[in-house]
Amino acid sequence: MESVTNKQPVALVTGANQGVGNEIAKALAANGYIVYVGSRNLANGEKAAADIGPAAHAIQLDVTKQPDIQAAAARIEKEQGRLDLLVNNAGISHAGKPGRTLEEITEASRPSVASLDEIKTVWETNVFGVIAVTQAMLPLLRKSSAARIVNVSSALGSLTWMSDPACWSREHYGVVYGASKTALNAVTVAFAIELEKENIKVHATSPGFTATALNNFQGTDSLETGAREPVRVALANDIPTGSFTGPNGPLAW
Repeated sequence: MESVTNKQPVALVTGANQGVGNEIAKALAANGYIVYVGSRNLANGEKAAADIGPAAHAIQLDVTKQPDIQAAAARIEKEQGRLDLLVNNAGISHAGKPGRTLEEITEASRPSVASLDEIKTVWETNVFGVIAVTQAMLPLLRKSSAARIVNVSSALGSLTWMSDPACWSREHYGVVYGASKTALNAVTVAFAIELEKENIKVHATSPGFTATALNNFQGTDSLETGAREPVRVALANDIPTGSFTGPNGPLAW
């Protein structure tokens, strides 16, 4: 596919073969985007892209593997010549024994007992992977007239909320997943500050408590509901850079 003169906006969504990422990719395609469906497993990505339609293209992308990241950037550059929207959606909630309940995952994430190996594995995807992909895609984003980066975070990443004794979710805040989203928020602010002068907007957004593989499908919101805020932020033109929002509006850092 060679279409470097294509005027359609171009998006890359990481972790888009399932869950909220897949819903985001669907919505972007429905809104006229050419969408690259990032997937660690290319076959899964190809199935997801086929289900979305001709505007979607599967792309091999494990955000923890630099060769994957560089190859993805090279392919998008060759086929499109630029990138208008990067949605850093890929994320994992834990790296321990499969099949654990949300309660068991929470207990294993306590700072006093959390496995350093599990912390490093989760942060490798949720924090360092976002930095690596963003750095690799920046040359392509700089070729866009209205580039945007949307990082899919979580309200759990809000230190303001987690520090509030009245916060209903503070008992779920640990050093594995929750703290990785706090770090992601810091990364978001750092990129927003640097890229503001280049008119590249950078946002963090929470999909809410969505039923996905991240929480063993124990979330209370549907995938469609979870994708709504990330998609709104991705498509809106009036949101200032450096924002952090969720389904119910602005969130405190």
